[in-house]
Amino acid sequence: MLMDVSPRISLTSQGPEFSRIVYGMWRLNEWSLSVCERQELIEAALELGVTSFDHADIYGGYQSEELFGEALAAAPHLRKHMQLVSKCGIKLISSRRPEHRLKSYDTSFSHIVASAESSLRALRTEYLDLLLIHRPDPLMDADEVARAFMVLRQEGKVRHFGVSNFSPAQFSLLQDRLAANGMTLVTNQVECSLLHLAPVYDGTFDQAQQLKCAPILWSPLAGGSIFTDSGPVAKRIRESLTRIGEQLGESATTVLMAWLLALPCQPLPIVGSRRLDVLRESVRACQLAITKDHWFELLLSAQGSEVP
Repeated sequence: MLMDVSPRISLTSQGPEFSRIVYGMWRLNEWSLSVCERQELIEAALELGVTSFDHADIYGGYQSEELFGEALAAAPHLRKHMQLVSKCGIKLISSRRPEHRLKSYDTSFSHIVASAESSLRALRTEYLDLLLIHRPDPLMDADEVARAFMVLRQEGKVRHFGVSNFSPAQFSLLQDRLAANGMTLVTNQVECSLLHLAPVYDGTFDQAQQLKCAPILWSPLAGGSIFTDSGPVAKRIRESLTRIGEQLGESATTVLMAWLLALPCQPLPIVGSRRLDVLRESVRACQLAITKDHWFELLLSAQGSEVP
């Protein structure tokens, strides 16, 4: 019998500890939930052992963090039971940010610090457990980013730092600058699913395993495309998921998440659905050990050919 509770895992040997399944809040503004309903959703996730919540300043047009913060303000005792992640570095054109003239990236010292402080206010919290640079910035000065991270840590506003969507070389550059200040990156949040296998082959997961730095995975269900797309690749994947799921007595979602969790870099998939059954099925995957034959069957269904 599988246990419907997400285990905890250290992103690095020095921490921090996160739930193996992360709850993504990027669509929170679309769910049209009252403050009470948002609080109930958070509590339901915590009961499943899903204690890590993924945010970004831009989510929901700069509104999702505020919506989460309202729920947290209504139940402040919940804060000590969770880990809050936010991201910064993307500037969107928005009525909530009238000073932005065009969509661009900004990883300057002032923007990182201001974005982190804005997220703290929106989330109604005194600190972030983890702050990520959202996208690689071609004008990123790694020393300036490291200085911003150091100041935020010294002021107690952010406890840990990472990146999102960085290549191994970009990760190494910033890691080098942080090491000079006695700091380290604790994760690289990247896209990965059976419809997006790039980090499996481009060195991202090899680097994560080398550094023992667990990656966080966004869009592990390919935004639902694995279950809805009419193309031949998604169809092959669904057929394999159904066949393996019937053999194991588990849902396709559970099997798919177990495929990701089997990667030796110990990834933490993000689930971004308001449907608790999707969250529950993802949590069940933490206790499901699929065979190598099953793992490669799904890989081959995604690639459309056998391995070389």
